[in-house]
Amino acid sequence: MSDTILYTDLSGFYDLMCADIDYQAQSDTVRRLNQIFGNQGKNHLDLGCGTGPHIRHFIDHGYNSSGLDLNQPMLDIAKLRCPEALFSQQDMCNFKLENAVDLISCFLYSIHYSGSINRLSDCIQQVNNALTPGGVFCFNAVDKNKIDNSSFTSHTAVHKDSHFVFSSKWHYLGKGERQSLKLSIQKTSNNKTQTWEDEHSMVAVSFEELTALLSPYFEVHVFEHDYEKLIPFEGANGNALFVCVKINT
Repeated sequence: MSDTILYTDLSGFYDLMCADIDYQAQSDTVRRLNQIFGNQGKNHLDLGCGTGPHIRHFIDHGYNSSGLDLNQPMLDIAKLRCPEALFSQQDMCNFKLENAVDLISCFLYSIHYSGSINRLSDCIQQVNNALTPGGVFCFNAVDKNKIDNSSFTSHTAVHKDSHFVFSSKWHYLGKGERQSLKLSIQKTSNNKTQTWEDEHSMVAVSFEELTALLSPYFEVHVFEHDYEKLIPFEGANGNALFVCVKINT
């Protein structure tokens, strides 16, 4: 038996859905990039922090970390995981901090949740305003011109006697500034299968467009999407790591 609904609150499934992600490797890479390019400060903000797994690793390495997200149920989980951190329910395109930070991260392609080019530009300006001189903004992104609509990733997990299959894929129509992230969650318990489907509208941008938006505020470095070794981006892949150092004016 299968039923399909639009499932919009992912907080209950988020950690299972991301069970195949190496949060430590991602956090270690961004810390290394901060050491190489940054001002050696350890005040850190994670945009779109979700349930806080990246923040946990930063705190464990001596960072003073905080996080923001629009999803309050996810922030509630993050507070339990990282009681030392400060969390706030804010929009990454229009957020306020009491004090500037030295490093801002945005993992898991969450920068695309800005939704439009105008809001992406607002996000970049907000990040610039929130960084100390020489501060670093690190995030990953996907180039709209390299999206393969037939490609998807999938993994399985077992939780409380239920078997889950999580799938995700990018979809882009080939024009415009909107792309979507399509998610599917399949749960099987006691020989009964349920399927939830969700589609998140996101901003579509090429790396050339993205670099042009960043360049007025940052010295931009682009690396291959590899969390084991740092390799300058060669242009063949559709995913990349952006390291943006605030220009001191």
